[in-house]
Amino acid sequence: MDNWKHRTSGMKCATCMWFAVKSKIGGCAMDANQCAPVAEGHKGDLGRCRRHAPKMSGFPATFETDWCGDHKLDENKI
Repeated sequence: MDNWKHRTSGMKCATCMWFAVKSKIGGCAMDANQCAPVAEGHKGDLGRCRRHAPKMSGFPATFETDWCGDHKLDENKI
């Protein structure tokens, strides 16, 4: 029996303390005063991963269902 099988199934960006959902205004996700379509469907909401320092283009864009390996559980998001 493998104790680590499917261990990462709960380690999604949606439950990570480093994930910040982009604010939604009028059906758009607002980021730096630019309107982009809100992600819908199985990927979840669009957000930013704030785990590492931002690059020249800002923090990396991620979806709620993404996983990177740096996940740190935030009990307030469960």
